[in-house]
Amino acid sequence: MSRWEPDARRRLERASLELFVERGYDNTTVAEIAERAGLTKRTFFRHFADKREVLFGGQEILRRLFTDAIAGAPSSATPLETIAAALAAVAPIFDRERLELALRRQAIIAAHTDLKERELLKAATLTATMADGFRSRGLSDLAAGVAAELGQLAFRTAFSRWVSADGREFSDVATETLADLKTAAELATAQP
Repeated sequence: MSRWEPDARRRLERASLELFVERGYDNTTVAEIAERAGLTKRTFFRHFADKREVLFGGQEILRRLFTDAIAGAPSSATPLETIAAALAAVAPIFDRERLELALRRQAIIAAHTDLKERELLKAATLTATMADGFRSRGLSDLAAGVAAELGQLAFRTAFSRWVSADGREFSDVATETLADLKTAAELATAQP
């Protein structure tokens, strides 16, 4: 492959995941990833700070999409409707090609404690971003925190279901997940 071929980031992601599966995460170097992708180490570091970030590099895009969707929801939207808008905003990222990468990614993360910790840190950052967005919409700190936690739960659950949903669209899985969470919340707060 030519070094100047487009979509270097995607090529590096694919090469990384292939090597992590073949050789193990700990036994794969940045130089090997770059070589497999037909690129240089320098190109790798233009796209990722380290090899862990290959697994978590999309977080900034998610943060931006969630932030924009929360800010852009109609002022009359409830927190649940705002979460639905945010999930709809991120749905295009999770296409069939991304599903293949997500399956590999999840297996690699599951096998490494430090990567699981990194995933939890990234999730906490996304939750804090959502809380800021809800506060900007006028919710109190407590209400914004609850809405953000619900948003994170909805996203995490929808993602987990999507990965094991046999090719169903993320948007459909997210809509179903949000309805299930709403039902569960109603049951949890109902009088006995």
